[in-house]
Amino acid sequence: MRPTLRQLQYIVAIADCGRFHEAAKRLHVSQPSLSAQLAEAEADLGVIVFERGRKGASPTPVGEDIIRQARLILSEVEELRTLALGAKNTVAGRIRLGVLPSIGPYLLPSVTRQLHDRFPDLRLNVRECDTVELDQGLRDGRFDIIISTPDDHADQRAETLFEEKLWVCGPPEDLLAIDGGPIQLGQLASRPLLTLGAGHRLSKLIAEIAREAGTTISAEYEGSSLDAARQMAVMGAGYAILPSLYALSEAKRDPDFVVREIDNTLCQRTIALVWRPTSPLEKEFGVLADLMKSVAADFLGRH
Repeated sequence: MRPTLRQLQYIVAIADCGRFHEAAKRLHVSQPSLSAQLAEAEADLGVIVFERGRKGASPTPVGEDIIRQARLILSEVEELRTLALGAKNTVAGRIRLGVLPSIGPYLLPSVTRQLHDRFPDLRLNVRECDTVELDQGLRDGRFDIIISTPDDHADQRAETLFEEKLWVCGPPEDLLAIDGGPIQLGQLASRPLLTLGAGHRLSKLIAEIAREAGTTISAEYEGSSLDAARQMAVMGAGYAILPSLYALSEAKRDPDFVVREIDNTLCQRTIALVWRPTSPLEKEFGVLADLMKSVAADFLGRH
């Protein structure tokens, strides 16, 4: 016998949760039933997928490979369902979307509203992750599509959504008090730049900007979010470099938050919809990309 799709779902759920009882709860089955199905799958495969212990279930080395393949199989089955529904000349079924935290809260509310109106049978499952996790998730089947910077996802298909400029935020009494126009890169040389963790592509870009501006990355502070970096900048810890969607949304919401555009071709990034080249849903993803382009153009045009 071969493992069933249900057993593969059990394997993936255990890998995601790390504990049998949490995986059983997620799947709405009893823990004994889940354990029995896993044991049967391991017997069919002839290997142990998980090492059981007091701290939970840890994948064995071969289990890591099996989990990765199980994710891809389940993803392809979901794509098959979505493809069949799409034969009705609509976008339907479940699509799992990964998105950068600096993009999701500002682009997706309008996108999801329009998608719901146009495609009521579409279920969009969204998760925010940093660039590294988005790439890993796309490759191992946790995501069907991602919204990210295309240069960080080699060998994948990508449809550009928009070019996003970068803005700078600092203490209100500092450079932002001069005027409201764009600033030159050299004007950033007097303070260190604040950045996020290493898993974010934006951090790499900020490091390049720091070198070009003749300044440094702050060694005292590494933000966990754009909000945190912004607050530290306002307090005088350095300059925060912020992408357009975030900067313009927050500036509109908070009149005391002042940002200025950086006038330099280095200070921009490409945002794209990215998917695996093996996916059969390229036509559907193209429809989603067109809608996202329209929403982004409308947002950036209004701010």
